Amino acid sequence: MLKKEFKRKDVDRARNLLTGKSGASSETQVGYKKKRVDYKEGDVWVENKKTWTIKDGIKQTISKMDAIKKEIFMPLCCPKCGKVMKCQLDKPNYKVHKTCFNCVVEFEGKLKLQGKYDDYIKNLQLKNQLTIIDEMENMFLDLANQSNKGYISEHGELERWKGGIDKEKITEDITKAAQTARKNIQKEVTNKED
Repeated sequence: MLKKEFKRKDVDRARNLLTGKSGASSETQVGYKKKRVDYKEGDVWVENKKTWTIKDGIKQTISKMDAIKKEIFMPLCCPKCGKVMKCQLDKPNYKVHKTCFNCVVEFEGKLKLQGKYDDYIKNLQLKNQLTIIDEMENMFLDLANQSNKGYISEHGELERWKGGIDKEKITEDITKAAQTARKNIQKEVTNKED
């Protein structure tokens, strides 16, 4: 006589084994079912605090640095002419013009023939000055907002200085000076274009 009675799941399991369905389920399962979403090429979605997309059939994450990487890294071939960029002058020209050295030379040659080369060079210099002003403004604002509670001397001693500067006034002066310089350069750019 049996001490234990067979349950329904035991009988179903034995029946599945005898009929050759060894992988079949012997009881009903209840639980969490994950919602499945099919994404297509180019779709962008957020999952587990990450942004995802599908490029060339491959699921990839999108980071904040992708745009910076795109600007920094030089492609193998020139986007304009399609030739391989292997000349040592291609890299600096790609940083500025986003084309290879030969395309830049060809473009500048056409400008010289049209008589627009001097304006083109002046415009590049003015844009360079705008970039320098932005960098200087950021540097001066960083210096103005540094803590002046104390400094460590060459001897390793902590020096505390009294007094200080009015950070709000200096910040305001720096931003005003930078804005004035930007306006003057932009006026020059618009005057050259007219």
